[in-house]
Amino acid sequence: MPTTPSVVLVHGGFADTSSWIGVVAELQRHRIPVLAAATPLRGLTQDAAYLTALLDRIDGPVVLVGHAYGGAVISAAGVVPKVVGLVYVSSYLPDAGESHADLQSRFTPAPILACLQRSTCAPGAGGPGAELTIRTDAYPEVFAADLAPDLAEVLAAIQRPIAESTLTDTAPAAAWRTKPAWALVTGSDRALTPEIQRFTAHRAGATVHEAATASHAVTLSQPGLVADLIIQAVQALSPA
Repeated sequence: MPTTPSVVLVHGGFADTSSWIGVVAELQRHRIPVLAAATPLRGLTQDAAYLTALLDRIDGPVVLVGHAYGGAVISAAGVVPKVVGLVYVSSYLPDAGESHADLQSRFTPAPILACLQRSTCAPGAGGPGAELTIRTDAYPEVFAADLAPDLAEVLAAIQRPIAESTLTDTAPAAAWRTKPAWALVTGSDRALTPEIQRFTAHRAGATVHEAATASHAVTLSQPGLVADLIIQAVQALSPA
């Protein structure tokens, strides 16, 4: 028998599954099955493979939700048949063969780019290469401007590094070409410019909602708003 889709949440760079805590609570309140994926952040190929393996363990249809770089991950992994819909939050929707750097080159640089720190990957952290973090003093302003300053400082201290290659990795596929999509554009985002979010969402024919005052950390600052969009997608994709 057809079933209501489960929701799998995919975080982006400089964050972890805790960024979904308020969204998870709201979805559970609505009795929607939900799981947050602990994305490795080691590169698009590895991260998409991780998500695909996770999806193999879930029965029934799935709605994938990606925040920021997580949008690229769900675009790549979302081609599997059990994925019935995609939700992008403060995110970009790359086309096949397109990278974050390709998109960024078409628009005014995001303020976060001047605040990134580059370091060599630690042993066992994904092989040779470099990873990126946000300067802790800049994190509140460029990532979480609509959160309480003390919480933003905590997030800066616990941020997860992301492989530098994620900026230039090209998407192997674009699931949004064959799956319905929804997008939440964060209008005060200084990590991923609203222009990139809007351009890629409208290009994909997504159902677009705007949060004019939201920062990149909208999953924490406005979890109810994010959950409402996910619920809208789940209801649209559920059996009558």
